[in-house]
Amino acid sequence: MKLVFKHSFIFLMSIVFAQSVFAKEVKFVQITDSHFSSGSGEYTQREVENSQAVFQKTIKDINSISDVDFVVFTGDNIDTASEADLKAFLIQANKLDVPYYIVIGNHEVFKSQKLDKVKYMETVRKYSKSCRAKSANYVFEKKGLIFIVVDGAKEVIPGPAGYYKKDTLTWLDKQLTKYKDKQVIILQHFPVVAPYYNRTHTTYNVADYEAVLKKHNNVVAIFSGHYHANGEVNQDGIYHVSSPALVEGPHNYKVVEISAKNKKDCQVYTQLRHAE
Repeated sequence: MKLVFKHSFIFLMSIVFAQSVFAKEVKFVQITDSHFSSGSGEYTQREVENSQAVFQKTIKDINSISDVDFVVFTGDNIDTASEADLKAFLIQANKLDVPYYIVIGNHEVFKSQKLDKVKYMETVRKYSKSCRAKSANYVFEKKGLIFIVVDGAKEVIPGPAGYYKKDTLTWLDKQLTKYKDKQVIILQHFPVVAPYYNRTHTTYNVADYEAVLKKHNNVVAIFSGHYHANGEVNQDGIYHVSSPALVEGPHNYKVVEISAKNKKDCQVYTQLRHAE
């Protein structure tokens, strides 16, 4: 009798363990288009003070939320391509109680102003308490889920349009192949599926990007900013999420919860929030 009970217990524990392998709960915060300024750009003094106040208030609010695994800043984190502004931004971001990750936006890099992508990421590694990426394209993992940061910013002739270079898309294709047995979340500034049409803010070579996505079946969602608008749509099984700009009232950011029960069942829940 004892032997039967022991075997039954082992079988039950095997089922529980098998379920726990797939059961993943990840909670993160997306902040986009904060356009933080320390005063080096074209902002008025009042606008500078407002961008700083909103940012500081938001960080304090995020620290009050329980069970957040990380924060991601999805581009236009600073308003002007300025190393001083980036340093000031990172010093404030370091007040977060959780790790954070950085995506580059179109406002932030400009070679002629001596802040190209290499220098930008060097500055991030120097002053950030948690983001150690050496390239603007990088990968990190949380609780078995893979997060891929994809860069589409231009640094030679900056502008509001995004551009995913061929070598970036080749790199993305390799990462999706490498993690073919994992569920993947992509984090970027420029959306593949825009929340509305804007000729100047378009993303070039979207068709090439979509061709990469169609080769794989492990991308759950893509989170973007840039359009200063909220939009969420499911296209070809991928949840495309655009989020509003923190810098603009009501100064929203997004709280995201991802529940992965198994390889095929992954739910994404989002909620807009702002600091009171």
